[in-house]
Amino acid sequence: MFTEIPPANDAAAGRMTISAIAASIGVSVPSVSKVLNGRSDVAPATRLKIEKALQEHNYQRNARQTGTSASPLIELVFHELDSAWSIEIIRGVEHAAKRHGLSVVLSDFGGRHSPDQRWMDDVAARRPLGVILVLSTLTPAQRRQLDTRSIPYVVLDTDGETQGDAPSVGSNNWHGGLSATRHLLALGHRRIAVISGPQDVLCSRARVDGYRAAHSEAGVEPMADATRWGNFTVDGGYRHGLELLTRPDRPTAIFAGSDMQALGVLRAAREQGINVPKDLSVVGYDDLPLAAWVGPSLTTVNQPLLEMAETATRMVLDMARGIDARPRSIELTTELVVRESTGPAPQ
Repeated sequence: MFTEIPPANDAAAGRMTISAIAASIGVSVPSVSKVLNGRSDVAPATRLKIEKALQEHNYQRNARQTGTSASPLIELVFHELDSAWSIEIIRGVEHAAKRHGLSVVLSDFGGRHSPDQRWMDDVAARRPLGVILVLSTLTPAQRRQLDTRSIPYVVLDTDGETQGDAPSVGSNNWHGGLSATRHLLALGHRRIAVISGPQDVLCSRARVDGYRAAHSEAGVEPMADATRWGNFTVDGGYRHGLELLTRPDRPTAIFAGSDMQALGVLRAAREQGINVPKDLSVVGYDDLPLAAWVGPSLTTVNQPLLEMAETATRMVLDMARGIDARPRSIELTTELVVRESTGPAPQ
């Protein structure tokens, strides 16, 4: 079980107190306490004034004060909870949390990459030991709100460049795109298309950059107009796959940015009477359990999702214990897994 040791009180430690902050801006102590505890019954203007004062005074709540100790919870937040990829992340966090006697609270932002104030208030009210944000981003103001409440956070598979010193865990997406495309080039393919995720998401761009780097390394020009930005879903893979496979100069290989997109490509190929891998090679990404069971079994890039999730959980628990997370950014390796969906380029 995760345990905490009560430290000295704020006044003895020379820290700024709630009372002092309330006096400095002319509000009541209960109002400051309500904001810190995520209560909604504070006027918006007063809330902004209090948050500003907390930030200006670098206030950081003593999470172990009487009546304010953290709950035995890990907050796991997805920008969108809608795929088998998400299930693997949940499994990894649950596995690590269970070893410490902790529970996991799931949230999703409905497709948004940043939370709204209501979520921030809910987290403040729940007082979890820490927050893991998956493909999500906090604004600087939101980061400061968690900091003032002594709630540590880790970004897992960040959607963009990590902000400042924010701890993060990910995998080498560039190398994943490189190894997938190298494999196809080595099989003799020269018309290779790529279907990635959203263009505004860092891992999507990194996989496409790896695809381009493999072509450059081989001295091969990438296929013209053959990069598609999708949404990591089966439907997206199907729609883009169908469009690519009905071109007069259709590709002989497609690198999909997720296993789910690869499944959509396989369906599009079947509908067009295109045999995989005789007429078309397909590579996925993630190596979800289903990749080994589809027909043909899917060649894919193994992204260590369980290890990423467990690493993020260990980091956030260390920070909850007062241990500084080092290194602040961890990037795990990816590995190509060759199965039945790739073969030599058709002659």
